[in-house]
Amino acid sequence: MALKLFKREQHSLFGEILDWMLTPLLLLWPVSLALTWLVAQGIANKPFDRALEYNVRVIAQLVGVRNNTVQFNLPQPASELLRADDADLVYFQVLGTRGEFLSGERTLPAPPDDDATEVGAVHLRDDELRGVEIRVAHTWVKLDLPGGKPVLVQVAETREKRSVLATEIIKGVMLPQFVILPLAVLLVWLALVRGIKPLNELEERIRARKPDDLSPLDDKAVPLEVAPLVSSVNDLLTRLDASIATQKRFLADAAHQLKTPLAGLRMQADLAQREGANADELKQSLKLIGRSSVRATHTVNQLLALARAEGGGARMRQPCDLARLTMEVVQDCLPRTMERRIDLGYEGPQPGAPGVVVEGNPTLLKELIRNLVDNAINYTPSSASLPGVITARVMADPFGKVLILRVEDSGPGIPESERALVFQPFYRSLGTEADGSGLGLPIVLEIARQHDASVSLEETHPGHTPPGASFSVRFASWTQPVFDDQAGL
Repeated sequence: MALKLFKREQHSLFGEILDWMLTPLLLLWPVSLALTWLVAQGIANKPFDRALEYNVRVIAQLVGVRNNTVQFNLPQPASELLRADDADLVYFQVLGTRGEFLSGERTLPAPPDDDATEVGAVHLRDDELRGVEIRVAHTWVKLDLPGGKPVLVQVAETREKRSVLATEIIKGVMLPQFVILPLAVLLVWLALVRGIKPLNELEERIRARKPDDLSPLDDKAVPLEVAPLVSSVNDLLTRLDASIATQKRFLADAAHQLKTPLAGLRMQADLAQREGANADELKQSLKLIGRSSVRATHTVNQLLALARAEGGGARMRQPCDLARLTMEVVQDCLPRTMERRIDLGYEGPQPGAPGVVVEGNPTLLKELIRNLVDNAINYTPSSASLPGVITARVMADPFGKVLILRVEDSGPGIPESERALVFQPFYRSLGTEADGSGLGLPIVLEIARQHDASVSLEETHPGHTPPGASFSVRFASWTQPVFDDQAGL
């Protein structure tokens, strides 16, 4: 678990990186201290162990045989050699062929029982004498005696010099680390500050921007690791700029379109209030006020529908029976078409048929169909002698997984030069006096885009007069079985 050097309520990238860099450093430092102590002990033992081996070999040379008896004679120079150091005490011991004590320190511990009596080899071990830790070197000396066992020679030394040398080694290694460690922490801190500086500069550039400045950020002045983030922000700024531009254009067009009916309302209200107006003039003004009110209401509803479509309402998707939605719209529009003597009908599969289900938002899909039918009603002339004809078709191909909605009319059609323009907000074909806001087809196009569908415009009867207009919306059909409440419609 990482050592939390920086505790903040909010996550800090600087603190997190610093934690993960300093935590191993601080945890490995005591491990390094322990390993250094073990290495120092080994280094300190080597020269003193060689001196012990030398001493035990010297003493072993002093063991001899006289009159078939083991003799040991320690001359004065050898005795002085064993006492040449004031820091540690040196002991020796010589045991005869039968284990009898010959000379030296009687209480010196014997070698372990499993020690091999290898003649001439010097063995080293750690032991204890009267509660004091000692280092012991021993060897076995083979004498020229019939049937005699080897003689044991041991030299022991206390460990004071070894501990002092190991401590000096530790000091020589670790004391510089007490200076190096804070310096390393400081260098890590400075490196992080320098490394995170481009982020601070990026923050300052963003804060210094004006509210209306949505131009892309310079992704060349940031590290490679931050470049994807800057690229994502630039993509967001581009989409936000486009969205704000669309909203500004939308509001400007909406204000312009609402200005006409509102001005008509105000003018007719002024006319109704003028002095000397008779009852017929008052009724005419009220009738015009009603028409302007209906037109303003229709424009507002269309604006709301377009805003809802552009807001991504199609994300709330569910299986929708396109045949059912089309039949409902046709039934809703029948009173209006009967009043205008237009023959409105539906052709296609019944609700619940295979391949008529599309995944989408039912409210927006119904709005799409309604706008296509309303557009056909507005631009289809009709009379008692020559009634207009509007047909809403649903064509399903369950094998090709294609579903097409087509609304055909017998109107004057749309010239090929204007077919791309009619999908722009508030555009209306010249020479037409149909009542509308110019938002129906843009709403259709936006809802289709939200449902990954395409919209095309053709002539209903090519080569005839009038040719009529045929709008087709092509969906990818949804293959999951229709729910029971849809299948039963």
